[in-house]
Amino acid sequence: MSEQLGSCWPFVGRGGQLARVREALRARAGVMIVGEAGVGKSRLAAQALSGLGGYGVVRALGTATAATIPFGAFAHALTGPPGAGENLLRWAARHLRAGAGGGRLLVSVDDAHRLDPASAALVHHLASSGTAAVLVTVRSGARPPAPITALWKDEVLDRIELPPLDRDGIEAVLAEALGGEVARPTVRRLAEVSGGNLLYLRELVHAGRASGRLAVRDGTWGWRGELSLTARLRELVEARIGRLEPDERETLELVAFGEPLGAGLVAGLTSAEVVERLEDRGLVATETDGRREHLRLGHPLYGEVIRDGCGTLRSRRRLRTLAEALEAGAPRRREDVLRAAVWRLDSGSPVEPATLLDAAGVALARQDPRLAARLARAAHEAGAGVSAVALLGQALVVLGESETAVAALRRAASGAVTEGERARHAASLGINLAWAGADAEACAVLDAAGESVTDPALRREVRLYRGMADFLAGRLSEAARSLGRSRASSGAREASGAESSLAGWEAQAAGLEAWIGAYAGRTEQSLAVVQRVLTERDDRWPVGAPHALPALLDAACAARVFSGRLEEAARTAERGMALGEGEPPVTGFGAHRAVVARLRGDVAGAARWAGEDAARLPAGTPYQGRCLAELAHASALLGQTVRAGQALAEAERLAARWAFTRQPALQAAVWVAAADGDLDGALSACRSAAEHAEEREQSGYLMFALHDLVRLGRPEEAAGRLAGLAGRVDGPLVRLLARHARAAGDPGELRAVAVEFERLGMVLYAAEAAAHEAAAYLGMGRGTQARGARTRAWALARRCPGVTTPALVELATPELTPRQREIVRLAAAGLTNRQIAARLAVSTRTAANHLQAVYDKLGVNDRMEVGRLLGAP
Repeated sequence: MSEQLGSCWPFVGRGGQLARVREALRARAGVMIVGEAGVGKSRLAAQALSGLGGYGVVRALGTATAATIPFGAFAHALTGPPGAGENLLRWAARHLRAGAGGGRLLVSVDDAHRLDPASAALVHHLASSGTAAVLVTVRSGARPPAPITALWKDEVLDRIELPPLDRDGIEAVLAEALGGEVARPTVRRLAEVSGGNLLYLRELVHAGRASGRLAVRDGTWGWRGELSLTARLRELVEARIGRLEPDERETLELVAFGEPLGAGLVAGLTSAEVVERLEDRGLVATETDGRREHLRLGHPLYGEVIRDGCGTLRSRRRLRTLAEALEAGAPRRREDVLRAAVWRLDSGSPVEPATLLDAAGVALARQDPRLAARLARAAHEAGAGVSAVALLGQALVVLGESETAVAALRRAASGAVTEGERARHAASLGINLAWAGADAEACAVLDAAGESVTDPALRREVRLYRGMADFLAGRLSEAARSLGRSRASSGAREASGAESSLAGWEAQAAGLEAWIGAYAGRTEQSLAVVQRVLTERDDRWPVGAPHALPALLDAACAARVFSGRLEEAARTAERGMALGEGEPPVTGFGAHRAVVARLRGDVAGAARWAGEDAARLPAGTPYQGRCLAELAHASALLGQTVRAGQALAEAERLAARWAFTRQPALQAAVWVAAADGDLDGALSACRSAAEHAEEREQSGYLMFALHDLVRLGRPEEAAGRLAGLAGRVDGPLVRLLARHARAAGDPGELRAVAVEFERLGMVLYAAEAAAHEAAAYLGMGRGTQARGARTRAWALARRCPGVTTPALVELATPELTPRQREIVRLAAAGLTNRQIAARLAVSTRTAANHLQAVYDKLGVNDRMEVGRLLGAP
């Protein structure tokens, strides 16, 4: 990226508005662009004027200084005094027209809300009289002079509202400005912090680069660490906030430290009149949440600047004030308990151990494991005992810190006195041991607790965790039996003593059921469970179910991929990646998103999804291994053998603990070997992957492993087993994979298979099936049909840029001359041979001969089909 970032900041993401501005300038008296400060009004106006021929342009700028002088904004363009008795507006218009030369006068006024009355009247006169085309920019919320307001109220000018740039626009701007790919988490973070404001975004990028927090890592721009503010960015935000009275500053500080805050709570601490003043200035905004009204700051950066301006003591005082006010209001929602506890903790105020423990449970239910771990540690230090350590263990397992959790739980074991403490301790220790790969010990701990506790509700919970340990180890049938034993615990509802405890167990049980069903291939059953629970729960997850939501979403991703529902799988994976109030849970949803991209043929996108998620996950976790496996798989298909080998080696080390994270590494090894040219090694790896999936009852993964044999040219090894899987795996995909295996040597059937793969969005498989069709025709000595199939395969492979597999390696771009391609384009557009001949100044026979030559090369005989294959418009 250029060091002079400000001078080359790209104009991206405003194409629709640009076209509309230029159209309004040509068709009407002009246009008014309205938007918040910094969203790019001035840049859009300048871009609209750039290259707009036939106009003489006069530019003006509204400023606070010039607003005190009549015609101050146009002083640079008005020379000489008016004639005796001459109308001032006509005098000014005459001077401006004279400066336009021979073209039509176009007057562009930036920040027209700051114009002096005379200049505003002049602009209105120019537009309403047709003397000039007018382009003005106005800041949202400002009070322009009456003549400027009248321009759009009287429909003299077209009014265009310019919103903040959305996330896609931010991504495009960043990629262009930085000159490279930008990690999605970085795009998301900068979009949220900048609020889509391009001026702020530019300064954030400057700050990130200057501090080294925004840098290229592994070929991708990414932000690491805390947000950094430059002096210029701080000044810009402070200028936008403006001068504050003491009561206004106090109110803004309260909102900055506590947002979102109830409007009534804030008004009670300050006054409703102050809140209204701040809302009128756009410094706070009101949001409705059910029957509650909340206040947030008008822009995310206001909070950064306001909090940064408070010293330690004042910050603590504001937090204590918020905590006391929330507690005094008898909080009715569990989130109120969490927020009050965090404010107390941050302010240095004492907090009851039970309160901290409750708050930690709420944080974990809200998928914020880092905050949960912090609160659980504080609860333990405050004397909450083994229950706090058990809850800490549940948070640490999500964060991938099982070794730390196991050590803490072992130390705390002697403190587990009551049945409830022993059960919670065993559940936490068991799941951490299972995560760490100590399967035998995990089962022993959970079995011992299941036998020793007498409370049915506690026994039910411990047995559920035993089922989770079974699942992680790849014992799906045993996991289902453990789940059944948990559900069969009699008297559980009566003995639980708390509806929230029962709700937590039910959610966890549903997560395990969906998990088992998805990976076993019972995708419809799994998705039915997921749909039922997500519909019932919405976002209200019970305390005591820390793993339920990630498990449900992971199961839904797998079930949708295994049943061929790629679009739904992609949406679910992106929802999983966005989980949590703080750091997202470490469940590696980027791996699922990468699988979808790979099957669609966007293998470079697959590498990006997997690589980004692997980079953000804590080092050394099995889920990170799953992401690295997908990175290795995608890199191998792209021919990036060094990168693929390195990623695979690390994936194999990390993913070996769990059966369902190890499987992607085994299947990636197939394509790493193939990329190295070791076909025998690839086939051996493929058989090993299939054997592992079969032993671990993972029918969904098994069908992909068997289909890889088909893709590698050994359909006879897979056909029977894939046919048998059709009764074990739900959905159309398994039947299509089996059909592909059976179709070996049958070109007509292979073409039908390719069509079905393409319909499901599996472009890579479609291209390979079409290549198999071409090979089958060649084997029969039917060259013309082979050329047609090869062309179809080439067209599909072109939608998988950079990908090479054994089936696609023989494909080559159809060798058409430039004249033949030109004729194809015209034919696909609907022109007859006679019309093509007239357009190209050749004979009709010549045009027809060229088109026939194209048909012969490609093996087709339809001009529209040729155009579709070659991407002709």
